[in-house]
Amino acid sequence: MISVQNAMQKQVVSLSTTDQISDASKILRENKISGAPVLDQDHNLVGIVSEGDIMRLLEVHSPNLNLFLPAPFDLIELPIRMKYEYDEIAEGIKKASLILVEEIMTSNVITITPEKSISDAAELMDAHDIKRLPVIDEKGKMVGILTRGDIIGALVKANE
Repeated sequence: MISVQNAMQKQVVSLSTTDQISDASKILRENKISGAPVLDQDHNLVGIVSEGDIMRLLEVHSPNLNLFLPAPFDLIELPIRMKYEYDEIAEGIKKASLILVEEIMTSNVITITPEKSISDAAELMDAHDIKRLPVIDEKGKMVGILTRGDIIGALVKANE
């Protein structure tokens, strides 16, 4: 049995509840990760944020343009309408980037303990449709994180 402790990452990139979404996005991008645990001022796990959470926040809809047989006035108005909609989208993204992580994080975090097996972890991830599990010790402190990639890596290593 491969335990979570043997497969988890001990060096965890985390976010703070007071980080702005623009900072969180930068941290995820720089570290090439798709999500991170959120810690409060006392370094307690209080949430988790993923790229999906950020994408839902930034979700914008394409303008509904009728380009099938446009009327002559539509052709004149189209560039003006597109510029207006572009400005609206840019303003929306700017506002979204100032939102704090605590406003979009998932607060009900599914966790696992280090002594559990990676099979238990995989089952938990599948049941809750999640991609990462913070690893919590008996005192409730985060000691690592386990991703789907870590589970696959542990299985590959075990079979070498």
